[in-house]
Amino acid sequence: MARSRGGGDTPGHDALTTTRDALAAVFREEAGRLAASVTRILGDFDASEEVVQDALLAAWQQWPIEGLPDRPGAWLWTVARRRAIDVLRRDMRYQERLRALSFPVEQAADDDRLMLIFTCCHPALSPEAQVALTLRTVCGLSTAEIANAFLASEAAIIQRLTRARRKIAEARIPYRISADDELAERLAGVLAVIYLLFNEGYLCSAGAAPQRRDLTDDAEWLAALLASLMPAEPEVLGLLALIRLHRARAATRFDAEGRLVLLRHQDRARWNKAEIAAAADLVVRAARLRRPGPYQIQAAIVACHAEAASWASTDWLQILLLYDALLRQQPSPVIRLHRAVAVGQVLGPQAALDETDDLAGDLDRYHIYHATRAEFLRQLGRGYEARQADERALGLTANPAERALLEQRLT
Repeated sequence: MARSRGGGDTPGHDALTTTRDALAAVFREEAGRLAASVTRILGDFDASEEVVQDALLAAWQQWPIEGLPDRPGAWLWTVARRRAIDVLRRDMRYQERLRALSFPVEQAADDDRLMLIFTCCHPALSPEAQVALTLRTVCGLSTAEIANAFLASEAAIIQRLTRARRKIAEARIPYRISADDELAERLAGVLAVIYLLFNEGYLCSAGAAPQRRDLTDDAEWLAALLASLMPAEPEVLGLLALIRLHRARAATRFDAEGRLVLLRHQDRARWNKAEIAAAADLVVRAARLRRPGPYQIQAAIVACHAEAASWASTDWLQILLLYDALLRQQPSPVIRLHRAVAVGQVLGPQAALDETDDLAGDLDRYHIYHATRAEFLRQLGRGYEARQADERALGLTANPAERALLEQRLT
């Protein structure tokens, strides 16, 4: 197998750094697929995670010295397969499962991931456990990233994951895509996983990168695959439309210095109008099914923004009414916070600040709450309080693009 080298038997510092960066990118892309494929065969989440971690550790140790293999996924699968065989030797169904290990991981990796998502979203698990387990096992998010998505502590997430894995083992939950009569009861969990996966990729909660396109790619792919599986399910169409509407303006979300560019300041001429139109058609198609849900309403809100010629000409009253409908379906302090922005455009900054201040008890550790509140205070001429709110927001986010924007405000 041909390999790339940094020159000489031992790579220099720059080559080593480049290899480490490339290795991290491969891990992000391959870990979820590898975990899904190994879990399909072993049927044990803990054992599968151990196998995958062993394969990744071997790559971390060997690739900086030997160079990246031409097919990293196949290399990882080979190492994971050897380790999985060791695990299977303790299993009564060794021969049957060993035959499954003879097939290359690339042949079924994508289907494996969708099957594993449905396994994780079994109704025997709580909704929170379903989402946390899938984000960890299938999508490869860290416990810190999952904790941020849930606004919970890492310890609470670890405990939730442990209980979920034990429940799957004790209940002997099968590893497969649900039968037709089971799809509906698992759909909410599957959609929540894809949505949170997209959110984490769209604006990272941890790490040096402000966004992770591999995660947003995965989320869009999974949503599209689900839409092909369930074409008459309006919430699936709504989520796919929501993801594509957001991605249509990806080119304008960060400035040349890597700072986050807020929606009102983005160059709308650079938005992908064809993608916006296609995603808006999906929203209409979902609405015709006459079963409204949270993802459809969120997609309709984003469509209002995407189709407006400017921030000022946006149909804010329509957006406010859509947020009211969304709150009836999905009461949430975060949704109320986003609604407050529309309140500010329709009724003024004081009304928006009043709405926001009511959320302090729920969102005090949520950086966007403080950054949004700072905007309203600034519009009311209360600069000192706005600065305090921005400083609080800065202390609560690790995302480099958000930090750069807040630091710019403060200086």
